[in-house]
Amino acid sequence: YDVTFPMTSKQKVIGPEAHPLYKWIVAEAGEGAAPKWNFHKYLIGKDGSLQGAWPSRVRPVASEITSAIEVALWEFFAPGKAVVPSE
Repeated sequence: YDVTFPMTSKQKVIGPEAHPLYKWIVAEAGEGAAPKWNFHKYLIGKDGSLQGAWPSRVRPVASEITSAIEVALWEFFAPGKAVVPSE
C-alpha cells in the first residue's frame, strides 16, 4: 500500500510520561483504570465519555463487557428508549 506514515508506535501507559489518552482515563476513572498488563479494555461512548474499563483477566466476550457494549449501541441507535436486555 506504500504507506508513508507510522502505523504503530510504543506508548507509555502509566506515569508522568503516559500517552494523553491514558492520562485522561486515569483522570476520569482513577488509578484503578490504568492498564496493569496487556489486553486492558476500554469502552468510549459516542459522546467521548469513558463508559467502562476492564482489566486483562476479563475476557473480551465476558457478559459484563458485551452488556455494556449492547447498552451503548442501544443508546446510540435508539436514544431515549428503554434498553432491551439480551437473552
